Amino acid sequence: MSLHIAVIGGGAAGFFGAITAVETYPGATVTILEKTRTVLNKVRISGGGRCNVTHSCFDNRQLVKHYPRGEKALRSLLNQFDAADTVRWFEQKGIALKTEADGRMFPATNTSETIVDCLLNTAQRLGIQIRTSCGVSTLQPDGTGWQLQLLTSETLYADRVLIATGGYPQRPSYDWFPDQTDELIDPVPSLFTFNVPDNYLLPLAGVSVPDTAVSVVGTKQQQRGPLLVTHWGFSGPAVLRLSAWAARDLASVDYRFTLRINWVPTLTENELRAALQDFRQQNGRKQVSSQNPFGLPSRLWQSFVSESGIEDNQRWADLPAKPLNRLAERLTNSQFGVAGKSTFKDEFVTCGGVPLSSLDVQTLESKAQPGLFFAGEVLDVDGITGGFNFQNAWTTGYVVGKHIGHESTAVAE
Repeated sequence: MSLHIAVIGGGAAGFFGAITAVETYPGATVTILEKTRTVLNKVRISGGGRCNVTHSCFDNRQLVKHYPRGEKALRSLLNQFDAADTVRWFEQKGIALKTEADGRMFPATNTSETIVDCLLNTAQRLGIQIRTSCGVSTLQPDGTGWQLQLLTSETLYADRVLIATGGYPQRPSYDWFPDQTDELIDPVPSLFTFNVPDNYLLPLAGVSVPDTAVSVVGTKQQQRGPLLVTHWGFSGPAVLRLSAWAARDLASVDYRFTLRINWVPTLTENELRAALQDFRQQNGRKQVSSQNPFGLPSRLWQSFVSESGIEDNQRWADLPAKPLNRLAERLTNSQFGVAGKSTFKDEFVTCGGVPLSSLDVQTLESKAQPGLFFAGEVLDVDGITGGFNFQNAWTTGYVVGKHIGHESTAVAE
């Protein structure tokens, strides 16, 4: 089969699409074009250098609930390649994955280089050409194929093209994309931590609470889970999930909003007040600052006590009603003014990009541009942390690779 496929982007989706294309269409020539000097950069640094390959959620109906955007389309795409298929694919390549308590799956070697080497070696064995420092400046249809103008001033021709460039942080970065049937969705950050300058908990950086409820005041956005106090504000799974689901809401207010935290979400406010009264009666002679009825980290509890106007030597029996009420308020309804965001480590993720409505949802081929396909984070699909964004890359890369050699079914509009 004399078919030249150009893959723009040397990340997880690009490699998986290229490998699947050659395995599906053995006569095809596939070239990966990567703008930077190295490939698979996000694979290499993700998960603290361990690479969170996927998640052990093998029920696709539940898996798609971890994607703030793209759930409906992914449900269909996962029928072609899901998390169980990902595990089998790597096992067939000799890479064993291990599952951690929270469901995240990593290579058993505990290093991302295992995944990088697997993808690189497989691509090289299949004869895929990998070109680095080779960005694309323009992409234009040319009769039955495509003309790619490279930043090196070279012109390349391809029969089919896969764009797997990842998410761009700014709208102008997408300007070289050929027009689609639907307008590009403005990219905004997802998965970020909250900057809360000058809050009284900053000295507690490193303290974590395993179960909290966090919400954005004035919206319906709320999440529950572990929270980490940082030297700039708040992070942890609950905050990251909230940032993903509320990504567009928070961008619209320039990341300035009020964050509400319930530090004891297993109890209603009335239940917590009753628990405090019971504890007060049973521990009257003990100091409030040293006796914590809810198992919170001691330094955190002491901060709440101090901020409620309670002296260090105050006994439970002598605690007046007003400071007791203030303490209950701190525990169930702490509010902090967020004044910006920080990227979560190096795992920057965007929501927005190419709308799925512009594509054939079974093949990810452009409706407006036959022979042009998209995969990975460049799509308006993004997941929370836990291996879900990589699963999107494997799934969409595989789907494109399976279909990119077929006779085009897209109809230019």
